Amino acid sequence: MAECDVCGEQVNMPYDCGSCGGTYCGEHRLPESHGCPGLEQWNDPDPVFDSGFDDSVGDADRSGGGLGDRLNVAGPGGPLGYFRGNVAYLFLAVSVVVFGFQFVIVPALGFGFESDVWRSLFTLSTANPEYVWTWVTSIFAHGGPSHLLFNAIALYFFGPIVERQVGSKRFAALFLVSGIAAGLGQVGLGLVTGETANVLGASGAIMAIMGVLSMTAPELKVLLFFVIPMSVRTLTVLFAGFSIFAVASNTGGPGLLSGVAHFAHLVGLFVGLWYGNRIKGRVGGGGPRQLNLGPGRGGPGGPGRFP
Repeated sequence: MAECDVCGEQVNMPYDCGSCGGTYCGEHRLPESHGCPGLEQWNDPDPVFDSGFDDSVGDADRSGGGLGDRLNVAGPGGPLGYFRGNVAYLFLAVSVVVFGFQFVIVPALGFGFESDVWRSLFTLSTANPEYVWTWVTSIFAHGGPSHLLFNAIALYFFGPIVERQVGSKRFAALFLVSGIAAGLGQVGLGLVTGETANVLGASGAIMAIMGVLSMTAPELKVLLFFVIPMSVRTLTVLFAGFSIFAVASNTGGPGLLSGVAHFAHLVGLFVGLWYGNRIKGRVGGGGPRQLNLGPGRGGPGGPGRFP
């Protein structure tokens, strides 16, 4: 038996959507019946999905791969085709690579941890907010293995769900914009209070993802510390409450902007809640009730499911 992601009905023969990876009953199996995000990406005026059944017959140009296909590196079969539908995993891989540059390659070149060169490459700071490249590099850089691990876990589990809801392009924009806004918000607070802030990490973007899910799939079941069951909305409220308490309790005192960038978390969450509120009418009832993982349409094997 499987549960329909829209109405919760238990069905013996569920339908798995090839675009969003959700599981549906007969009533909600069609993409337009469960608010599938693929409807917005599919260039079909009807709007219905082409099954692709006859793609291999009656079209010699297709099977041979024309010049347009070879030039479209991000298209099916292109070198970047795997990352269509898998941007969350791509960003996770980028974070790991940047971590290697932070703690192996750059120090090996003679620029140790937290040297001026190291900071100018990886941290967004009150000292040099005009270093525009750090607005992006700071999102993928992390302060240590545990910092990377916790953000990687959250991105791995929650990122693909939001990506399937909004599409890869919008997910990439959400992640980068919220990450930049979070970093600039923390640095801006530092400039206002006169304290030093050195920001790095994807936590602001992760909180944006949580904010979106809190609006589009609030009852999605998660396990806090892999043990305590709760909805994603409850988990987000707990994180937000802790960040608000941390900022408020330290206001005016030393260390407001040191250690954990709590204000950046709140900025990212605000961006996610705002965006989630904008799209919940389109995603709405199609929001999943459990974690759906695995490669998206661009990667081999198609969507997977995490029980």
